[in-house]
Amino acid sequence: MTLIKTQIGRRAFIKNTSLAGGGLVLGFSFFNACKPKVAEAVAMELEMPEEWYEMNGYLKIGDNGVVTIMSPNPEIGQNVRTSMPMIVADELEIDWKNVVVEQAPLNTNLYSWQVAGGSRSISSSWQNLRMAGATARHMLKEAAAQAWQVPASEITAIAGVLSHEASGNSAGYGEMASAAAQIEVPEEVELKERSEFSIIGTSRKNVDGKNIVTGKPLFGIDVQREGMLIASLVHPPAFGKRLKSFDAEEAKQMPGIRDVFSIKLYDDDFDKMAFHFTAFNEVVVVVGETTWQVFQAKKALNIEWEDAPDTTQNLTLFGNAMEVKHPAGMENSDSHTAQLKELIARNAKVARRDGNPEQAFKNADKIIERSYSCPFLAHNTMEPMNFFANVTEDHAELLGPTQTPEWMEPAVAERLGLPLEKVDIQMTRQGGGFGRRLYGHFMVEVAAISQRMKAPVKLMYTREDDMSQGIYRPSYYATYRAALDADNNLIGFHVKAGGVPESPLFANRFPAGAIDNYLAEDFTVDTNITTGAFRAPRSNFIAGAEQSFLDELAEVMGKDPIDFRLELLKRAEENPVGSPESNDYDASRYAGVLELVREKSNWGQTEAGVHRGVSAYFCHQSYVAQVLDIVMEGDTPVVQKVTAAIDCGIVINPDAASNLSEGGAVDGIGHAMYSGLTFKDGAPEQTNFDRYRLIRHSEAPKAIETHFVKSDVDPTGMGEPPFPPIMGALANALYKATGRRYYHQPFITDRPPLIG
Repeated sequence: MTLIKTQIGRRAFIKNTSLAGGGLVLGFSFFNACKPKVAEAVAMELEMPEEWYEMNGYLKIGDNGVVTIMSPNPEIGQNVRTSMPMIVADELEIDWKNVVVEQAPLNTNLYSWQVAGGSRSISSSWQNLRMAGATARHMLKEAAAQAWQVPASEITAIAGVLSHEASGNSAGYGEMASAAAQIEVPEEVELKERSEFSIIGTSRKNVDGKNIVTGKPLFGIDVQREGMLIASLVHPPAFGKRLKSFDAEEAKQMPGIRDVFSIKLYDDDFDKMAFHFTAFNEVVVVVGETTWQVFQAKKALNIEWEDAPDTTQNLTLFGNAMEVKHPAGMENSDSHTAQLKELIARNAKVARRDGNPEQAFKNADKIIERSYSCPFLAHNTMEPMNFFANVTEDHAELLGPTQTPEWMEPAVAERLGLPLEKVDIQMTRQGGGFGRRLYGHFMVEVAAISQRMKAPVKLMYTREDDMSQGIYRPSYYATYRAALDADNNLIGFHVKAGGVPESPLFANRFPAGAIDNYLAEDFTVDTNITTGAFRAPRSNFIAGAEQSFLDELAEVMGKDPIDFRLELLKRAEENPVGSPESNDYDASRYAGVLELVREKSNWGQTEAGVHRGVSAYFCHQSYVAQVLDIVMEGDTPVVQKVTAAIDCGIVINPDAASNLSEGGAVDGIGHAMYSGLTFKDGAPEQTNFDRYRLIRHSEAPKAIETHFVKSDVDPTGMGEPPFPPIMGALANALYKATGRRYYHQPFITDRPPLIG
């Protein structure tokens, strides 16, 4: 075992048993918020203890040995509610069948990163989770040592049982829990060696699986409270518009309607973080007794809108100040495309320059140039935006699906005029996030509505509400150029990328560092359309563009696509261009996934009629390579199989990691092939699934096979890395299948609406 200084002190543990972010940790469960005293019964079919003993803020042990482990982070389908407790349980040395999992409340004093974003849930909490389990194990052994009057070093802890071989004493954790809870937290604690893991690295079923498939209340949309009202919003019909006036007399007379009013979400001088962002600061609110009544009353409103002026917002993102400009006017997708094409032809901001790329292109015998683009995308989570709030004069309780509870808490507190410690935010399971629920304006909205109504309120968005007010994946455009000499050697590489309103460029990622003469430039286009993080931000476009271009370049050079990439990576590893620190990827790990996918896919042994594309990419500190197989059924390409190789460090739960790989592949194929959001006069032309195309079950790959690199590296990202590269593999396979290159997403554009 490895001795490590305890980073979670007794003081932090004690904080957790008192008011933490406004709520009590012990015994908290979303089920208790809906139906008292059913939480543990449905969480697991176990005999519950008569008394619990808290070991630290992450876990408590019952007098019968059952252990409750808190899962700190928001659950949006990435399975952290299973994987995070697995880490604690492994270090604790408890049998997994005796574990009950509960969602922890917001408490940033103890749980350092309570955000579902950036694929960081596991990596940011890896050490703390391990120490929580190891610390409790230490305290249990100390309690047994004192009881048996033997050295603690002679006591073993295995599967929830403490044993001392020499004396023959043994006891279950439950028997020692009361005494152990009184032991001081150690200054240092021993963590297991990687070879000693018994739960980490094994597949465990989703702890919510049974409740999901049997329809138990888990999600924010399930919340029910006595006396609860329903609220819904009406926002401007187009970006570039704002509220002028409204007449609500007819709506107020409709059955069940309690009130209609407008609210201003944030004061003009509110110091916004990027995740406080909202498209429309002033909206009309309808409050009533049922969802149906409220939605019908919205249709009866007579609202007048007016043109919004140019605005500039000052935001901060992780401490960095940023200025966001929103020009006046109603924008169109056609004009966006024209702007991007115009700017791509001009000089842009240089992000990285190695060697003399201008001279390399001047001396080139052959220049390959290709441009790529993608449209705006809507997140389209399965569960539309919703949240519950019950605000009184001196306290605010909020409950629902959010990816950023800790970042939204200050915004809620300021909007309500309450001290931060009086705001209690609890997390439910979420029916999808993909970045949309990073932006928690709906939490501030429902809190303000509840405060005004002096009643508990659940805010409900329709699908159209969410799809027509942002927050979208930006629209991007990139041009790649390669300079070849007379012998078809690559002597220069140039990428220029931009977008509305951000650039997708990562200047220091592959193939930077592998080419002597390299130039990366970017530019942006201001817009009043609200955009934000979408699964694997920026990477979700640039990976596909880059990997498509590398494939086409390999073909021109007469090289196998995998061999070509490995040659570049060998150069980056053995003789990198520029300082090694300037490249933000590990060339050997990058090459490792390519070599693994080549082996596992039997690359080079393609069956007749099967058309293959390959892609590889690095993001969120993980490496993914994918081979995609297409067969043609008439004129229709059908994805037959995806083979993936992934290096994400230590894999906590292989089943869950495979699920993320599979979901990322399906999601990426669907968006690249079918999805797109276009604008006319500032309004999205697709506001529900009758016009916005998502992948169908029948269009998903018939098989997905994932292989993980065996690693002792601490865990890195897994939720996002499988998503970006599949788009490149798809484009490359489509070329092999159809004989033409695909440069502009969505690749399949001849898709009539589902409803005429």
